[in-house]
Amino acid sequence: MKNLNYIKLIVLHIVIGILIYVLPVLSKVYLIAIFVYFVNAIFKAKPSQKVLQVLIACAYTVGSEVFLRMTGGSFLYETSKYLVIVFCLIGMFNVKSYKQPIPYILYVFLLIPGILVAGFNITEETTIRTAIAFNLSGPVCLGVVAIFFYKRKIAYQDFHKMFFVMALPLIANTTYLFLFTPDIRDVITGTGSNFATSGGFGPNQVSTVLGLGMFVFTIRFFMLSPSLFLKIINGVLLAVVSYRGIVTFSRGGIITALFMIIAFIYFYFKKVNIKSKFRISRMLFVFIALGLLIWSFSSLQTSGFIEKRYANQDALGRAKEDISTGRSNLISFELDEFFKNPILGVGVGKIKELRLKNKGVLAASHNEMSRILSEHGLFGMMALLILLLTPLIFRIQNKSNVFFYSCYFFWFLTINHSSMRIAAPAFLYGLCLLDVKYAIHNTRILDKKNQSRAKHKTSTN
Repeated sequence: MKNLNYIKLIVLHIVIGILIYVLPVLSKVYLIAIFVYFVNAIFKAKPSQKVLQVLIACAYTVGSEVFLRMTGGSFLYETSKYLVIVFCLIGMFNVKSYKQPIPYILYVFLLIPGILVAGFNITEETTIRTAIAFNLSGPVCLGVVAIFFYKRKIAYQDFHKMFFVMALPLIANTTYLFLFTPDIRDVITGTGSNFATSGGFGPNQVSTVLGLGMFVFTIRFFMLSPSLFLKIINGVLLAVVSYRGIVTFSRGGIITALFMIIAFIYFYFKKVNIKSKFRISRMLFVFIALGLLIWSFSSLQTSGFIEKRYANQDALGRAKEDISTGRSNLISFELDEFFKNPILGVGVGKIKELRLKNKGVLAASHNEMSRILSEHGLFGMMALLILLLTPLIFRIQNKSNVFFYSCYFFWFLTINHSSMRIAAPAFLYGLCLLDVKYAIHNTRILDKKNQSRAKHKTSTN
């Protein structure tokens, strides 16, 4: 029955991808349905299930965000971030928290001086509302997510459920991409990021979310594929999502996914018992072979251009001077502005104006770390330190979350190549703060030492 429901959900989202491709206006209907369904689910959930319902609502919204933008479903560009904030606020007012998220409340307050500086330095070129909404929607979304997620308890099985829910819209997105460009070879002309293979949308954002899909289906391949049937299903989903992510020619999302997968396999292998270690080792050979097959097929379909892209070469095979595709200069400018305005920064949204005025370049670095320093100054540095250190301190105290480093790496690497243009970094960051609880009988994830501790705790209670 579980396998049947699993297949039904997958098929449903393949159908959603097809329908929205055929009739794009359905994308807006899809967004409205997401909002209505999950708000209703949160309010109707039992008190013990409300936290999980909020997490699932956020997960699905995060998974659908780029697909909705790509197909014109979002009424506002930042709609999905606003939805995540709304879901978390509903959770805050309906579920009592026993842990005070002081660091993240402070983090949100540290963003306020940058808004005031931007307001005092308004120019004719500045649209203050748009600048604040575009540049602060991501950081504020992260702050609200962190405040709600902070040390919340979640069952290990529910963590998997949440990941799968996040991956479902990515199946619809991948289906849409295959329909949008069925023959990759027709649109590959060089080694730059390719909008045609990304559904006509930003390759960086598309590769980022498809990288998340790679990670989720890797988890399911190793952890939740007890039968050959499920191994094939999850292997196929992993292959098609990976392939479409690779052929966007945007490296950031794929490289980030590889870091996440390596971290997951390492800590999963380290945590399980000896019998499970042998099982993982056998599956690892199959997984590597699948990865090589995906890469070889991608290389064949792109006439070898994808290999040149990852080797930092142009279409003629010549090495490019700047592996960062010009972003290093943009980041350098932002750091220079931080040193010129170290206390308050230049103000929210002002760094692009200054770059255009001083350098004649209208571009964004897509680096959240240099941006928060330049726009918020010392307050931004303090906010950044809170974000960097708080999860790591929590990890020292609580090592229950086997996905911690995968989620932390995703947040850290994504904000350095894609800033916080989508809600995914905020959501994955929040997952680092969850207190994962395991059932005693779950022998695949608990080694004997952890099982005995759990049994001892149960008997003492």
